[in-house]
Formats: sequence, structure tokens, C-alpha cells
Amino acid sequence: MFHGQVHKFQIKELELSFTQGRWNYETWGGFDPIPSNNAKPPGVELWAVFDVPQDQVDASWKNLTHSLSGLFCASINFLESSASYSAPQWGFRSASGSLRYGTLPREAVCTENLTPWLKLLPCRDKDGIAALMDRPSIYKGFYHSQRLHLTSTGFVSDGVDSGVILEQTLTLVLQPPEKRAIITSQETKSQPSWSLTSIFGREVNGRCVLAKSSNVYLQLDQGLVAELDNLQKENEMLVADFIGYEGLRSSHGFQLSVKPDRILEEVNGSHRNKPSLLYVFSVEKYSDSEPFDLGLTWKLPVVWSCQQAPLHASRFLMGSGNERGAIAIFFKSTRLSEELLHSDLTEERCNLQVKIFQVVPWYIKVYYHTLQVFVDEQPQEVLDVVEKIHVSPSEDKVAPGLMEMILKLPCGTKSAVVTLEFDKGFLHIDEYPPDANQGFDIPSAVISYPDFQASIQFLEDKSLETLPILAKLQEKSSVLSYTEVLLVPLTTPDFSMPYNVITITCTVFALYFGSLLNVLRRRVAEEERFLKSKDAKKGSPVPQFLSKLSAKLTGRPLETPLPPSTSSSFINSKLILKVVLVAGIAVVWKFYLE
Repeated sequence: MFHGQVHKFQIKELELSFTQGRWNYETWGGFDPIPSNNAKPPGVELWAVFDVPQDQVDASWKNLTHSLSGLFCASINFLESSASYSAPQWGFRSASGSLRYGTLPREAVCTENLTPWLKLLPCRDKDGIAALMDRPSIYKGFYHSQRLHLTSTGFVSDGVDSGVILEQTLTLVLQPPEKRAIITSQETKSQPSWSLTSIFGREVNGRCVLAKSSNVYLQLDQGLVAELDNLQKENEMLVADFIGYEGLRSSHGFQLSVKPDRILEEVNGSHRNKPSLLYVFSVEKYSDSEPFDLGLTWKLPVVWSCQQAPLHASRFLMGSGNERGAIAIFFKSTRLSEELLHSDLTEERCNLQVKIFQVVPWYIKVYYHTLQVFVDEQPQEVLDVVEKIHVSPSEDKVAPGLMEMILKLPCGTKSAVVTLEFDKGFLHIDEYPPDANQGFDIPSAVISYPDFQASIQFLEDKSLETLPILAKLQEKSSVLSYTEVLLVPLTTPDFSMPYNVITITCTVFALYFGSLLNVLRRRVAEEERFLKSKDAKKGSPVPQFLSKLSAKLTGRPLETPLPPSTSSSFINSKLILKVVLVAGIAVVWKFYLE
């Protein structure tokens, strides 16, 4: 399905993600490859690198958004407008001007987006590991993100691509069914036991027949490994002279329902106290008669925290009112930054690089000259802290604002704040969404740390080449995180006014045309005869009898009583008044329209 798209739009690299919820970096971690590569901002995020001339990049991007919108049943075509996407230089990725980036924070994610994603799998969700993808189980979790990453190995002279690599990732944070019952026991704080059947309601009946390999991996974080090791020592469940992790490999502290085929140990880095463990389960040997149902039961109450990024970043708004405000990005040191950088404090100059990539809509008019930086609650000179910066101011209804910046913070920094002031613009009434009173979204900012690599290295083993996911875990990439999506209230008009204007306009038109048609179709002579006959009928019989008697006595002919002399003139003046009124309304209306 994507082969034609890659060939038509000359795509070198593309990534599309649909996300519901926000990744909790403080609880679920932010240093490992999974949160750095797979945790995405809410809504839709799309970026692509094109292998076309610079003047054709925007046209290729617009055509690509329409194509993906139809393939995934989403509103990706809203990224067609130049006011909805940006062209990063180096803050997001280095692509020499051929990169385009756009987000839709308010895009709702549902099964209509998941079904096309599943169609790209060899056996869809009918067989293999994908059979676990039960829709209710996926969408009732805390967080889910479906990601599609496409890489083209290049194009030859005739434009035919030489190879396409498609990578699909579904990241879920689910709540085990036993957690509610365990939360009531606050003394033990036990972790909930779980199994694939209890979480997804399904089992794995072997691998997909079209797949070369099908494996399930269970990773024990280095914080969990260290906590289990401490519990073993406290409970004196290991032999005194036993050193290592053989106890963990025999599932001490927890019990697995399925025996792992392999156990891989991470190479102990200089910043890790204990290496993490990776259990490998091959599902090829399972079938309908013997399904694969991995489960974990805790034997001891264990509490640990996942490894976090060097700094925890959060973003919020300052100020009040519908005229102006400020954006603040707050950085707070974590235990990792204190441990990793403690050894470097003895150096003369130790710095921590923080890269910030932020896009704001055009109606948020950011004043970049108001940039302020506070380190440990003390104001700093911008030139002393900002190592590199690139700014692209927004243009009304044409382009969003873009800021790429690299901060140079001291290693011992406890907290840092970056602030920018802005004014709120005014939109045309047609540019407001149906829920304008809810507010307008500012997409998440991307925070990365070039000095730290999110990767897990394992002992060199030729057999690892048969496990493709391990190659992804060992790829070195900068630790990356996303901030919150900001909700900015803008001045909204009275949306009932169009209804009032339409109502009064229709009333004026009805009066105008009704009076005009009445004047044009009226017959004056017939009305005069009608009035005479009406007055004759209304006459009293006594005056008529006296007039007849007087005529006979005097011998004069009977005279028919005439209507009042003013009746004709009254009718004429009324007619003239109506014509003048209609003409006046027409003149006023024409003048108003002009």
C-alpha cells in the first residue's frame, strides 16, 4: 500500500502516530528506548523527509496529507495548509530543508484509525501476536499510541525505490484487573499480578504463518532488578557467597507462568547500578491445543521507579485575560541527572545541553525578544545560557511560529525556566471551530538531550541477529520527551449574532417584496367601485326613505348619494406613500450593501 506513496512523493523517511492520552514520564520512565522512541504527543503527529527539489517539497507534503487522510480515515488533510505545518532546520531532525512537521493535538483516535493500521500486518489481527489486539482492551487503557515509521533506502536515477522498510509499533499502558483490589491495601503496596488473558481476554495460538519469527519480550527495568536484589538480601533468601543474578533468572520475587527460552543481560554501563534483564519467549512452538498465555505473579511486595530523563520538562501558561500572556517551560532535575553528572562536577566547566523545538499557531503572536531564562530561580543573561537559537516568526494565516534552541545549563542545576511573552490574535468567524469556547491548542514542545543516548546494549552474541527488536533497542538516539499540550482561551464572538442578522434580513426582504407586489398588482378603479358599493350598502334605510318621499312630492329625480370627496384623494395619497416607502427602503438597502 505504501510502495506507491513512496514512489509517487519521493519519501525518504516518514513517521505517523495516533495517540490517545499522555505519557507519564515521572511514573512510566523517560530514559529507555521505549519512551524516547514510542511515546508520542496526543492526537496526530506527522513528519516526513522528501527526496525532491526544495521548490517541490510543499507540494509533495500537501499531496501526502490527502493520501494519508484517506488511508487512515483521519483529518490529516487539515495539515495541508501552510499555517498548519512547519519546516524545522535542526531542532527536530537534520534534513537540510526537506523536512516537514505537523501535528493535530485535538484529533480523536478510534477504531477507524486502528483498522487500516492492522491491515498492514501480515496476518492482520487474526493470527500471531496481533491476535491480542482486542479493541475494548486497547482503548480502555491509560495510554495507547499506534506508530508507523517508514524508511526508504534511496532512489535510483529512474525514480524507482530500491527498498522500503516499514516499522509498526503499538504502545499501550493498561491497568490489570487486580489492581483495584490491591490498591485498597496501602500497607503492602503490592504490584498487581497479570496475564495476557486477564489483560486482553485472548491467547496467542502460535505465530503468523507469514512471519519469519514471532517472539514476546519481558523486560525487567534496572530499578526493579536493584529492588529485587535488595529484597533478596533483606530476606536472606540467597546464599551468603552467591553473587550475581542467578536468583533473578530463577524467577525469585515473582513467578512466571511460562518458562523463557532465553534471558539476556544488559551490559552494565557506567551510570547504571544494576543491569536490566530481558526474557525472550518464542511463540512458534505453541498452537491451538497449547496456547501461549504469559502471566506474572508477585511473591513479594515490590515498589520501584523507572529511570527518568536527565530533566523533567513541563510547560504551562502565565498571565490572564484575552489580550496577552506568556509560555513557560520548566525543567526540574531528576535523580538521574544528579547521579550521572555528579562525577563531572569536579571539572572546571560542566554543561548539560537541552534542545527545545516548539511550534505555535499563527494566532499566538510570540515576541521572541522577550526570551528570559532563570536558573535556580535566578535570572541569567540569554547569551550565557542559550548556545544556539533559530526563530521563524509567525505570519498571519500563512505560517506558524517556530523556535529551535539549545540551552547550556550547569550540571548542578536544580531547576530552570524559559519564558516567552505573546499576544493573542483575532480570528475570522469562519475560522473558529465548533467548540471555540473550549480554547485553542498549542502543540507539544519537543525536548531532547543530545548528551544522553537512549539505548540498551546486550552482550555480543551472533544469535542476537535473529531478534530484530534487539537491534532497535541497541540503536543510539537522543533521549527525547514531549511536554503538555497547552489550551489557550481566545476572544470569541457572539455566535448568536449571525442568526439575528439572518432573521432581521429575511424580515426586511419579506416586507419589501410583499409591499412591492401589493402595489404592482393593485387595481385602483375596482377599489373605488368597491368602496362606493360598500358605502351604499352601509347607508341607513330611514334617510333613503325620506329622500325618496321628498323626490316624489317635489317631482325631482332621486339622487344617488356620492361618497366623500376625500376618498379618492385619500386612496391616491396612500398609494403614493407606499410607493415612496418602498423606494426609500430600496435606496437605503442598496446604500447599506455598498
